[in-house]
Amino acid sequence: MTAVWIVLGVVALAAIYLWATYNGLVTLKVRTDEAWSDIDVQLKRRHDLIPNLVETVKGYAAHEQGTLQKVIEARNVAMQAMSGGSSKQLAEAENALSGTLKSLFALSESYPDLKANQNFLELQRELTDTEDKVQAARRFYNGNVRDLNTKIQVFPTNMFAQKLGFTSREFFEAAAEEKENVQVKF
Repeated sequence: MTAVWIVLGVVALAAIYLWATYNGLVTLKVRTDEAWSDIDVQLKRRHDLIPNLVETVKGYAAHEQGTLQKVIEARNVAMQAMSGGSSKQLAEAENALSGTLKSLFALSESYPDLKANQNFLELQRELTDTEDKVQAARRFYNGNVRDLNTKIQVFPTNMFAQKLGFTSREFFEAAAEEKENVQVKF
């Protein structure tokens, strides 16, 4: 009779461990999904601000159409990636958009009247704030991906994670050109 209780105790402990492991993995997966959603929200905000900024700049820099067109095209590619692309495609499209936005702000340096325009200044502040929020959301996402991937890969959770359907996620990484030093020329 004692052996039966020992076996039942071991089975109960194993079940409790499996239950706790599964719940821990689900919690990390949901947090990672939430973090990705936060990135989506900030990218949507960014995409909504860009047309207003471009229209404001157009009024001052009509002959700089090439720069403005590149920003619009990069925004459209990013929106397409947002609606149906993989996380890697979205990261690449958003990194390209960040690069074109830098050229748009550099363009503003050539137009002192534009830099003083209240609409432009407010949109630039909003976009800068949004960029900061995108970066924070990316860091939050990467932190959650780190936690999820670690939990999936450490022993003894790794014995159950894949069998329970949990897979590692990719980190949101900056493009190579964003990692280079910014050239400031006077």
